[in-house]
Amino acid sequence: MECRPRIIGIDYGTKRVGIAVSDPLRMFAQPLDTCHPREALNRVAAVIADPGVASIVVGWPLTLSGDDSTAWSMVEPFVRRLERRFPGVEIIKWDERFSSEDAKRALFDAGVSRKARRSRERVNAAAAAVILQDYLDQLNEEH
Repeated sequence: MECRPRIIGIDYGTKRVGIAVSDPLRMFAQPLDTCHPREALNRVAAVIADPGVASIVVGWPLTLSGDDSTAWSMVEPFVRRLERRFPGVEIIKWDERFSSEDAKRALFDAGVSRKARRSRERVNAAAAAVILQDYLDQLNEEH
């Protein structure tokens, strides 16, 4: 199986930004880091410096009915900053509904302690991995 450029996943929030990265085969998403929104572009730049990053999947807030939620107004400026800073990288907006709940469930299923599951930093990084894994799963179904 050929190795393809990695993909970064982002769960953007006003207090924390969760970051995840795919493996070179684009099969699995792995939580990588959580940072303050002011540090997010520099942290993404550090990940992109690793050769082979082609895309960034950003969690896009939607309502239960699938429409843009009011939270998109905080994510959209971040997406525009990503596009300006990394013009050669594809930016993909991806449905993030239930990503935090799915992340908490995944942490529980993995046997992570209750105290660690309450860590917002850990949940944000795990939510970024959930968003990215959902994208990777769809990408792999198409191939």
